[in-house]
Amino acid sequence: PEPLRHSDPADPGPGAPGGLFAWLRGRCLGRGAAVDPARDTFGAMTGLYGAIQPADSVSLSTRTHGAVFNLEYSPDGSVLTVACEQTEVLLFDPISSKHIKTLSEAHEDCVNNIRFLDNRLFATCSDDTTIALWDLRKLNTKVCTLHGHTSWVKNIEYDTNTRLLVTSGFDGNVIIWDTNRCTEDGCPHKKFFHTRFLMRMRLTPDCSKMLISTSSGYLLILHDLDLNKSLEVGSYPILRARRTTSSSDITSSGSSGPRAVGSPCHQNDSGPLSEKTLSRPSQREGGSPRNSLEVLTPEVPGERDRGNCITSLQLHPKGWATLLRCSSNTDDQEWTCVYEFQEGAPVRPVSPRCSLRLTHCIEEANVGRGYIKELCFSPDGRMISSPHGFGIRLLGFDAHCSELVDCLPREASPLREIRSLYSHNDVVLTTKFSPTHCQIASGCLSGRVSLYQPKF
Repeated sequence: PEPLRHSDPADPGPGAPGGLFAWLRGRCLGRGAAVDPARDTFGAMTGLYGAIQPADSVSLSTRTHGAVFNLEYSPDGSVLTVACEQTEVLLFDPISSKHIKTLSEAHEDCVNNIRFLDNRLFATCSDDTTIALWDLRKLNTKVCTLHGHTSWVKNIEYDTNTRLLVTSGFDGNVIIWDTNRCTEDGCPHKKFFHTRFLMRMRLTPDCSKMLISTSSGYLLILHDLDLNKSLEVGSYPILRARRTTSSSDITSSGSSGPRAVGSPCHQNDSGPLSEKTLSRPSQREGGSPRNSLEVLTPEVPGERDRGNCITSLQLHPKGWATLLRCSSNTDDQEWTCVYEFQEGAPVRPVSPRCSLRLTHCIEEANVGRGYIKELCFSPDGRMISSPHGFGIRLLGFDAHCSELVDCLPREASPLREIRSLYSHNDVVLTTKFSPTHCQIASGCLSGRVSLYQPKF
C-alpha cells in the first residue's frame, strides 16, 4: 500500500501560489512525505514487507539446544545470534542461513538474552547468575565472565555514550558494569537500583530514561537518567504513583489531569517500593531532578479491575513510545499495548501529568502460558513483530504503516494486522527484525529458528 499522505487545505504544496514557504516549513520540520527520504522509500519497504514469506529454517537437528529464548542481530546485520534454553548460543549468517558456530557451553544454565556492544563484541546472560562477554574474532574462549547478580539474569542493555553495560535479574537488582576497565577477571561494577518483582529493564535510545517492568503490574520510569549515581531506597525523588491514561481519560479529566491510584505499598505488599519511599512528596514541579522515579500502572484493555503482569518491554527506536506485552494474573488474557511518551510540563503541580498514554493495543493468542514472548519494533519503528501462536504477526499503527506521530488517535485504537506468518510447529517465543535487511527471524519452544524475507 502507498504511504499515508496528509491533505491539508492550508498547505497547497510547493507548486501552488504561496505554497513554497509552507513546503519549506514542512521540510524543516521533517514531516512532509515528499521531502523526507525515509518516507519516500518506505512505500517500497512496505511493499517488500507485504511480499514477505517464510524463507529458511536454521534449526540444528543434530543437537538438542532447547527452546529459543532470544534472537539478536549484530548492528551491521551480518550475524544472527540465538540464545537457547540448554546452555548454548548459536551463530548464523542470516543472508545465507549458514550455521557459523555453536557455543556449546556458553553458560551453565539457560541463556536468556544477548546484546551486541558493537559489530564484534557481544554479551550474554544466563540463569547461572553470570554475564559473559564474547568477541566474534575469537569465539573459543570468553573475553571475561561477570559475577554480581544473585539470581537469574534476564536482561542486558548498553549505553554507547559511556560504554556502561547495564543488566537486570530476578534478584531485583540493576547493575552497572564499566566495560572501559574490563579485564580477564571481569569489570568493575556497582548496584544501581533495586526493586521487587523485576521482570525487564530497558534504556531509551538516547539513554535519558530507564524503564523497568514488574510482575506485579507496575512500570517504573527513571527520568533524566544518571548511571554514575547509585540509587538506594529513599535517595531518589518520587513522582506520584498513578495509572496511565488513554485519550478519553485526558478528555474527561480536563485540567485536573489523569486520575491517580493508590500507591503500590497498599496493594497487599505487592508493589515494587516501600511505603517510606512513596510517602516522599512529588518533586516534579519546576522540572525533574536527575533520576526522578515515576511509578505507573499501565492501563490494559479488559484489565481495569484485575492485576496484570508485564512480561515483555521494548522501546520505539526513536524513543517515542514503549511496547508492552501484558498477561492477566489469571493467565486468561494477553495483550500487546503501545504507550506514547508525553513530554512537557505537568498539567498542574498537585497532579502531574502521566508521562505515558495508551495509544494502540491488540489481544494476543494467549498460548504457551508461563513463557515470555519477546516482541519488537522494526528498525524504523513503523511495524511491530509479535509472536502469535505458532507464528508471528506484523502489526502497524494503521493500514498504511504510518509513523506513530502521524496517526496518533484521539482514543486508544486497535493495532492493524498487516500480515501473519506461520512456519513453526510449536509456540513462538521471540522475534526480531534485521537492522539492515528486509528480514525477520523468529524462534520457538522446540528450538527452531525461521527466517522471513520477500519472495516475488
